[in-house]
Amino acid sequence: MHALRALNRYWRLLARYLRPEWPRMALLGVILCGTIGIQVATPLVASRFVDRAVAGGAMRGLVFLALVTMAMALLGQVLAVVETYVAETVSWVATNTLRADLVAHLLRLDATFHTAHTPGELIERVDGDVATLARFFSRFVIYVLGNGLLMVGVLALLFRVDWRVGLGLGAFIAIALATMLRIRALATPAWAAERQASADFYGFLGEYLAGLEDIRSSGAGAFVLRRCAEVMRSWLAATREAQMRGYALVASSQGLFALGTTAAFAVSAMLYRDGTLTLGTVYLVFRYTEMLRQPTEQIRNEVQDLQQADASMGRIETLLGMAPRLVDGPGLALPPGPLAVELDGVSFGYAEDAPVLRDVSVGLAPGRVLGVVGRTGSGKTTLTRLLARFYDPSAGVVRLGGVDTRTVRLAAVRARVGLVSQEVHLFDATVRDNLTIFDDGVPDDRIREVLDTLGLAGWLDELPRGLDTPLGTGGAGLSAGQAQVLACARIFLRDPDVVILDEASSRLDPATERLVHGALGRLLAGRTGVIVAHRLATVAYADDILVLEDGRVREYGPRLALAADPTSRFAGLLRIGTEEVPA
Repeated sequence: MHALRALNRYWRLLARYLRPEWPRMALLGVILCGTIGIQVATPLVASRFVDRAVAGGAMRGLVFLALVTMAMALLGQVLAVVETYVAETVSWVATNTLRADLVAHLLRLDATFHTAHTPGELIERVDGDVATLARFFSRFVIYVLGNGLLMVGVLALLFRVDWRVGLGLGAFIAIALATMLRIRALATPAWAAERQASADFYGFLGEYLAGLEDIRSSGAGAFVLRRCAEVMRSWLAATREAQMRGYALVASSQGLFALGTTAAFAVSAMLYRDGTLTLGTVYLVFRYTEMLRQPTEQIRNEVQDLQQADASMGRIETLLGMAPRLVDGPGLALPPGPLAVELDGVSFGYAEDAPVLRDVSVGLAPGRVLGVVGRTGSGKTTLTRLLARFYDPSAGVVRLGGVDTRTVRLAAVRARVGLVSQEVHLFDATVRDNLTIFDDGVPDDRIREVLDTLGLAGWLDELPRGLDTPLGTGGAGLSAGQAQVLACARIFLRDPDVVILDEASSRLDPATERLVHGALGRLLAGRTGVIVAHRLATVAYADDILVLEDGRVREYGPRLALAADPTSRFAGLLRIGTEEVPA
């Protein structure tokens, strides 16, 4: 039953990704048939050469047979080169399509999934597991069928030479194939464990490389090296187990075939002594015996590769089978213009037993700006992620423009909501692409206008290639403040109706912050805004203030009224903020 399910899985994957490549697959089949024909015919010509040479045949005929043998060998090599080229093309096209499907699927999965899986682990899934399938896509079916046909053809010819030789080698081949299939079934779980250990290592590597500065500053290098040794030790154990089971295939097939070859030689020697076989026929048996070894070993290699492919295929199917927790809405439309924001009895937690927001109810009229303040861990950032619908509340409703966000397409929600977070990611691309997120439809004049508004016109003029200047993933040449300003520029260019600034000025020095505040005022003009800030000066643009404590609404009202009330929590925060400013 397990084998049947595995075959169905292989067939589905092959049918899906190799169907577009059927012309190349057909060409590969034709080439393989030609190669098989040459492999079978060459020993026949060589055996005739041996018999004629022993019998003292004419030199002209011997030279002709020798030239035919050389020509067939050369043609076989040419076909092998062409076959490799076609097979590799099929492999890369199919696996790149699979990689693209995996990346698209990862983009559809919600933030909960990405929080639970490290980038390194996902890279290993998308690249490592798919790379393991490359040979499976390009050659598995063709090689198994082709070598199966070659074995059948060679055995048929051996039976024609002498039924005893054919029967003996046929029995050994049947035993070898049955043994290999049994070992493959035993080795597949070991290869699955090896692929998981590999993903764990790359996950560890990505996690600690991302925190390199913290590791160096805290002197945790020894811990990281110790942890690296532990992960690699586990990977070594899993790899050793998988490799040893794989080598069992090699040992079993080689041992069985050595016995089969010995038996074939013994039978051929007896038949030659009795005069039943000529010397050329004995050579033919020898060559066909060697030819049987080759397809058997190739099938063995394919089965060994299949062990790894089986494990990778299972992991890929598991990944593709993961459904996002966020379900795309049926497509209700949001009203035009600035959107009202409403949270009605909203509760949410990243884990079921650890709520972050508890029964939050807030209403913000269109065009007004809400300032969200509170201590670290009070749920401020989580609230903004619900507005952008990175998550859905576990209870209650989030509405934009009076429409439940769960009834709107995800793309429609995020097209109307712009988010500037504290952590800015810059891509390994040009300044233009970093600002437009690879949208070629944004004119350069508009980009320059936005940068001028944000006070970065001088910085742009100093770049050697202007908007075509490449930026590295770390934002080479940019200060933390400039990177934050570029993130604000992205929002300008998108022109959303709801703007969320999550600690957007936390990385700015006071001078740059003053420069950007004017631009933020223009960005928020005519839009609904939500500002999350520790620096209370940042919420100076807010019309209303929301104070969160332990995920609950502790205070909500107009900013000026709360600031004027000495008993309000917001006024208390303002007093604390003033006291913390050094004289």
